[in-house]
Order: sequence, then structure tokens, then C-alpha cells
Amino acid sequence: MSAYQAAASAATIDEIQTPAPVVDVARVARNLDRMADYAQSHGLNLRPHVKTHKTTVIGAAQIRRGAVGLTCATPREMEVMSAVASDLLLAHPPLGRKIDRLLELPSAVNIVTALDSAEAIDHVAAAAAAADRTVRVFIELDVGMRRVGVAAPAEAVALAARVAGTDSLEYGGICFYPGHIREAAGGEQDAKIARLNDDLAGFVSALERAGLPPGIVSGGSTPTSWRTHEMPLVTEFRPGTYVFNDRTTAEIGACSWDDCALTVLATVVSTSVPDQAVIDAGSKALGREPMRGVGGEGFGVLMDHREVPVSGMSEEHGILDLSSSEWKPQVGELVRVIPNHVCIVVHLNDVLFALDGNRVADVWPVAARGRSVALAGAQEMQHLDL
Repeated sequence: MSAYQAAASAATIDEIQTPAPVVDVARVARNLDRMADYAQSHGLNLRPHVKTHKTTVIGAAQIRRGAVGLTCATPREMEVMSAVASDLLLAHPPLGRKIDRLLELPSAVNIVTALDSAEAIDHVAAAAAAADRTVRVFIELDVGMRRVGVAAPAEAVALAARVAGTDSLEYGGICFYPGHIREAAGGEQDAKIARLNDDLAGFVSALERAGLPPGIVSGGSTPTSWRTHEMPLVTEFRPGTYVFNDRTTAEIGACSWDDCALTVLATVVSTSVPDQAVIDAGSKALGREPMRGVGGEGFGVLMDHREVPVSGMSEEHGILDLSSSEWKPQVGELVRVIPNHVCIVVHLNDVLFALDGNRVADVWPVAARGRSVALAGAQEMQHLDL
């Protein structure tokens, strides 16, 4: 019996070997519906980021709900998602052999990428010309994240002109990632969103004056997703975490705790130390990302006892701090941890267990994890439709 078959043989949550990521199917479907409805009601195109879920099951569900395409972080994600979407954005410059992998995607796939330098533009252009394909390019802007992107409108104009003047490239517009906006959803984001709108207006105005108006203005994140309609120049947005949500998303108010659809199922393995319990989920199951920009310590909290954080970890052990709780766990008891950052957790696992209540309704391969060339396999099997 293969590892995948063994996982698929679990009929109920009690039969899942821990630690394991479990997903509430009803919550995922609700999260997908809500974001799709928001996009439609505000006339926005939705291009969700698949780095959170890395599964064709959810990617296909997003396309069925009206997404114009998908956003990817790696060539492997592009390869896997080409089975369910025909318009794919790689959200960073594909330098080196990465562009070769993109150009090997099926000819029906429209390849889009985000670039912020003349060197990257020339590299992609040369590879596309050699492959006799056209790549659509968004010029990446820096609107406060200070990671990638050009910070001056004149730089954006120069790069857009370079793309527009290249036969193997198509100038598609501009893109940005407002990852620096991590304040609580609502009024605390006001000042940064106002600054972002001012900066975008400066870029768009400069491009229009140069005869290079951006056909698409692509931007967004889960923390700012519900305020995208307050960014009037944005035409499409790219949230990712909203599919599952996590502790960080809930703490900043971008979702409710009941919207957290993925938890890490773990077993209590020890209660020998007073005021603590040990679970079999450590850094290799939960990741080691601390909370960022919001209150709270530790690396996750229990779904049914949010006063109990995972206060410390080694590779295979997680420490539950019981000092603020009246709950007394028993050795062998199952618990579910809401992780700080769900994207990391998904990437650590081969499969996700899809739950209908306590019943295992399906097992979803995390087909797009890793960076090697995607192989045919479990992702081609029939799975539950969302």
C-alpha cells in the first residue's frame, strides 16, 4: 500500500496518523464563495495566489467561481496549475532556468510574469523569442514592501517601454504587493491605504503620459482584500491565505476564527510537566514563524481552546502552555492547532485531509509543493468538487 493509499484509507478523523493537516470542507467552500462574491460585486477580477493551498482541487474551484487566472510562486506551481487554469502569473522574475520551465507549459496557457529590471526583461524576452512564444509582463512596483519592484514612476515608464518595444513580450500593466500593510483590518489600515493610492496614482499618471497606460493594475493580499474596492485604480487582486485563513489572519480581523479552515491535527503525548502538555506536532508540522504585526505569542493556538498557545517547539514536539486554561488534556487526546501561517504548514505536507464533520471526505495531494518538475500522479485522480 502506497503512502497516498494509506492516507486515503482513513475514514474518520480518529484514524488519521498525527500530525496531519485537516481541512473543513464547508469552511473552505464558504471562504471561496465569499471572496468570489466580493470580487463580482465590486467589478474586480480575482487572480488568487495558490501558494497557500498548492492543490488542483482548490485551484479548479477558484476558476469555477470566476477567477480570471491564478497566481503562482514557483515554476512547479505553474506546471501543476496549468491543468486547471489557462492564465497563470508567476509573481517574481523567472531568471536562470525558471523561464525555460515556464515556456514548456502547454501552448494554451497564457504565461504572465512580474519583472522589475532591464536584465530580467531581456532574459525573459530572449528565452521567449527562442521558444517562439509570447510572455505577458507586469512591471512590478514597490509601494512600501521594500522587497522587489521599482519605487519611482520614471523607472516604471522606462521598463514598460522596454517591454512594449520587444516582439516576444506583451506589456500587460503593473502589479504590486501591499505586504507591508499588516495592521488590523479596518481603520488602522487607513493611512497606509491612502498612501498606497497616492503612489499608484503617480505611477499610472506617468505611464499614461508616456502613452503606456496599464491595461491591468494587479495587487492585493488577504489582509487588505476586503478593502480592495477602496483602491480605485486596482483592476485585479491576488489574495491567497483567505482560502484557509490562519491565526494571523484572524488576529488582525481579516477573518473570523470560524473561517479558519485548516488546522493541524495532533496527539497529546505527555502531561508530565505541570501547566503544560506536549503534542506530536513541532516545527516540522507547524513551521516556526512567529506572529507578525499583531498581538499574541507562540506558534499557534488550539482551535477549541484559544487560550492555549503552542509556546515552544522542537522538531517533533510542541509545548502547550496550560497556565491560562482550566482545560486538562489527557494523554492520547486529539487536538487541532490553528497555525500562525498556514502557507508554510501546507508546504510541509504531502496531503490534506478534507473533513465533512469528523468524516474524511477526501484526501487532497499537495501536488504543487517542492520545486522539482511536477510528475503525473495522485493529482490526476478524481477528487471531491468544492
